Amino acid sequence: MPLLQFSGKNVRAIHKSQPRKSYSSACALLLLPISLCAPFACSQQKDPAASADPVLHAMSMELERSRSSLKLDQVAAPYYIEYRVIDADEYVADAAYGAVRSSLRNRTRMLRVSVRIGDYKQDSYRGGKGEGAISVVPLDDDLIAMRHQIWEATDRAYKTAAQELTAKQAQLKQYTTPDEPVDDFARAEPVQSVGALVKLDFDPEPWLAILQNGSSVYKDDPSLQSIDASLRFQAVNRYFLNSEGTVVRSGYNLYEMTIAESTQAADGMKLERSHAFTVAGMKELPSKESFHAEAAKLLSTLRDLRDAPLADEEYRGPVLLSADAAASVFSGLVGDHILGRRPELGKTGRTTGDFAASYRTRVLPDFLSMVDDPTIASFRGQSLLGNYAIDDEGVKAQRVSVIENGKLIDYLVGREPIRDFPASNGHGRARIPTNAPGPSLGNLIVTASETSTPAELKRKLIEMCQQRDLPYGYFVETFGPQRIPRLLYKVWAKDGHEELVRGGTFGDLDTRALRSDLVAAGNDFYVESQTLNIPHSIVSPSILFDELEIKRSTANKDTLPDYSPPALVPGTL
Repeated sequence: MPLLQFSGKNVRAIHKSQPRKSYSSACALLLLPISLCAPFACSQQKDPAASADPVLHAMSMELERSRSSLKLDQVAAPYYIEYRVIDADEYVADAAYGAVRSSLRNRTRMLRVSVRIGDYKQDSYRGGKGEGAISVVPLDDDLIAMRHQIWEATDRAYKTAAQELTAKQAQLKQYTTPDEPVDDFARAEPVQSVGALVKLDFDPEPWLAILQNGSSVYKDDPSLQSIDASLRFQAVNRYFLNSEGTVVRSGYNLYEMTIAESTQAADGMKLERSHAFTVAGMKELPSKESFHAEAAKLLSTLRDLRDAPLADEEYRGPVLLSADAAASVFSGLVGDHILGRRPELGKTGRTTGDFAASYRTRVLPDFLSMVDDPTIASFRGQSLLGNYAIDDEGVKAQRVSVIENGKLIDYLVGREPIRDFPASNGHGRARIPTNAPGPSLGNLIVTASETSTPAELKRKLIEMCQQRDLPYGYFVETFGPQRIPRLLYKVWAKDGHEELVRGGTFGDLDTRALRSDLVAAGNDFYVESQTLNIPHSIVSPSILFDELEIKRSTANKDTLPDYSPPALVPGTL
């Protein structure tokens, strides 16, 4: 398609054979008088914070031009336009074996433009396609440069939307229209909120020293094969404007420090431990002493794991999960399935995932409930990462009771409706910086109406084993990726002592087990905060299963190193 050129209230398609206007003429058009703007844009200029922010200023001016003038011949004008800018300042560093390996400060401004053609009932959006264009925005606050970048991305997004609308209409002809079709896009009340900007202001040297000190514990164990101490500090400012009249500026800080170590057992089994401190405030980060202590603790458990026996080949019986391990289970087996993701065109399900057909049915024991509450910033003194006031689609955050007394009564929904859920409940969020917003967790909190102390749960585990003449039950302290136990203990029924074992995996830890085999919950809690995709937190108590299968891992073992690591004395072979 040709490139669009704005001219007053009309848009012309410029072909390569047609001479383009000079840069000075284009600039004159870009600098339209404020008196020509629509009521929404004019009211925005009256906000001192908005008018003083060059990013908001550039976005609002281009949005008004697009609203009033964006139109190609034989292509419908957009009914919805959205501009989202993510300004991220990030510092990352890591150290290994007591020495700094990298230290990097990086700042980017990414723009995502969404343009929808059609109407709220049926538009150009098609399964993740058809409404977005990505661009990089200049950092030096040059108004004209930023407006040019926004204009060019808007041009691309509009043309893409036109193409995808045609493709979508052709695809829809292949399917029978449902009796009660769901709208393509949900309406939302305009929101205007211009919050304070956040900054990343710190001296990196003390933090590099903490990484060096933490990673130096390798000297205490010659059999340690890898050790990495890393950090990631972020200051993220978000800008959001749409043609409905929503204007949002918000910011947050995120701080993460991680220590990861690995070794091998004599039979070649790879053993790994890691711990992350992930918080919203720098004051919550560990001191030099506590970070070193955590590194030493991981090293000690790796040493114990090397000497630990293998898990038995087969076990079926009671299993107790710590609050830490339980948070990982709820995150993986529930968190992804309560998101109201719309099925692909032609699919008739309400949503996707294991709970797609579970609306108003029992998915957990009746003593467990779950809420997702992005409106709270902490839980019993610990910061939560899923806190926000307005989501990435311009909708106010809402507390949603997802599961009540074991029954699924709601989904987390963005502005792409699903059957029975025509409106957003403020959970439309996006990865930084390029993805389209979609339903996402905020702060998912698991609560129990009946609880026991961790000590009482252990006694229940032992009693259940004794009743079934089982010599032991299992206790999982923490998981690694894919819910593979990293710290797994036999709890002996005779006297309750715990024995660390390695190489155990679950055979049937799934959504059915959560619904049918989970029999008790603790009065403790653990906060698991995740930053890999969209920042969010899971709060969970410890839980006890009546029966699960644990078996010995059949994973191939790695070969051991052929020779010893370097001596700790410089210059020594």
